[in-house]
Amino acid sequence: MKHTLLAAAAVAVSSAAGAQTVPAIPFDSVPDPLTLPADLYFGEVTGVAVNSKGMVYVLSRGNTNGPAYAAAATQLLEFGADGKFIREIGKNLYAWSFGHTVRIDPQDNIWVTDKGSDMVVKFNPAGRVLMVFGRKQEASDRETAPLERHKPPLPAETGRFRQVTDVAFDPAGNTYISDGYINSRVAKVDKDGRWLKSWGDPGKKPGEFNTPHSIAADAKGNIYVADRGNRRIQVFDGEGSFQREIRIDVPYEKSAQPAIGAVPDLVKLEASGAPLTMAPGAPWAVCITPGANQVLYASDAYPGRVYKLSLDGKVLGVLGESGKQLKQFGWIHEIACPSENVLYVAELLNWRVQKLQLRPR
Repeated sequence: MKHTLLAAAAVAVSSAAGAQTVPAIPFDSVPDPLTLPADLYFGEVTGVAVNSKGMVYVLSRGNTNGPAYAAAATQLLEFGADGKFIREIGKNLYAWSFGHTVRIDPQDNIWVTDKGSDMVVKFNPAGRVLMVFGRKQEASDRETAPLERHKPPLPAETGRFRQVTDVAFDPAGNTYISDGYINSRVAKVDKDGRWLKSWGDPGKKPGEFNTPHSIAADAKGNIYVADRGNRRIQVFDGEGSFQREIRIDVPYEKSAQPAIGAVPDLVKLEASGAPLTMAPGAPWAVCITPGANQVLYASDAYPGRVYKLSLDGKVLGVLGESGKQLKQFGWIHEIACPSENVLYVAELLNWRVQKLQLRPR
């Protein structure tokens, strides 16, 4: 396959960091890294996270209850560092509707964003609810229905979300919430859950968003937002002041097949003004490694790759492609990066988690 020839050579790239050489990173995918009980299955895997002890948390759109439309589809599953299933957390939780991401904070608390209920839930390591953010629509209200996307958008409301997507944590204990498909902003709350501020509006300018889909923070408290619909990562300080923009422009084989659907035409997409969700380099997920020498990982849906970047935006390497086999990806929705050379990726289309071991030259 022509696309896989990239693994054998370095490719030239022109990006926000300037002309550079981007090597293909050799890597392996660990077969069957997580073991489920015989009567339990993953659905669309939307999230994966790893705590300080190496335990793995998976957010799956499994356990579907209800009709094909508007079914409840969220399960939070815990696995040991050895990959063996331990338990389901939050079974029948009121907030569960349509799971989006799971993250672990420095105290090993577990945070889940649910796009369907517009809620963020914080669990302690024992799996009990500590805090909730946002509010689910009331089942008793006649007008309860899918959220409408008004043009111009309705004003965002303090404390509430519209299709929330992800969370990140700074060294001071603050939490940043990307919100999301409709509100197009980032909210900041302190360690006690007090709402501090929010920033962002729909648009293409610096500080504006088109689906802030994933979010991460570095050791200095800078906030990296995967502005997926605008095909860029925006970087802010902890107060929301714009710092810089990162764009991923790595050449790819035009014959590369998408995981599903037609091959996207970037030129037509940009000319139409439509969201660049399926464009090459559009960041679906971002993750920053721990430690003194942090790096950023990001993924796109087409051509279905994972990119390794320095925090200033230089693309250091690339790996993978779309597909259904090991080392291929079907819409990576979240990345966990417990170390620079070990990644866990959650895939929507392939209903799985892959554990990747990178072998950089």
